[in-house]
Amino acid sequence: YLGFRAEKFYVPTKTNQIARFVPENVWFATPPVSFLLGGILPFGSVCIELFFIMNALWLHQIYYVMGFLLMVLMILAATCAEVSMVMCYLQLCGEDHRWWWKSFFNCASAGVYLFMYSLWFLSTKLELVGLLPVAVYLTYMSMISLAFSLFCGSVGFLSAFMFNQLIYGALKVD
Repeated sequence: YLGFRAEKFYVPTKTNQIARFVPENVWFATPPVSFLLGGILPFGSVCIELFFIMNALWLHQIYYVMGFLLMVLMILAATCAEVSMVMCYLQLCGEDHRWWWKSFFNCASAGVYLFMYSLWFLSTKLELVGLLPVAVYLTYMSMISLAFSLFCGSVGFLSAFMFNQLIYGALKVD
């Protein structure tokens, strides 16, 4: 109901019906490499705090620093926004106009790093015996990693979208 009453997104340029030729990218700007490079900084900004959260969650410890967690969440959102805008700018400088999904996956790949971190945590910190506890742990951590990916990717896409609105809205095209 509220979605139909909301304002439409403003795109400051006109889209041509014929797609432009996209030149060959350098090796670090290709999608799998740029996705993995883009996820390092958002994951690195919350890596230490994740250790304490996972200790509290899986090793039955108490986590009582919620104010600091909110600050780390804001740092994560700012890092995702900055990474997405820089990667989008580099992509647009390379004349690649297909930034929509790349801006999402550049930051969403931090969830892959979170899942790899949870595998490391499983092998070094947890002493789970049997298949069922490991399956439960991996299921929960895969859902947490997916939610983390969706958060980081959404922040990355929205910041790249606003960035493109600002830089193309300042241009006068005749």
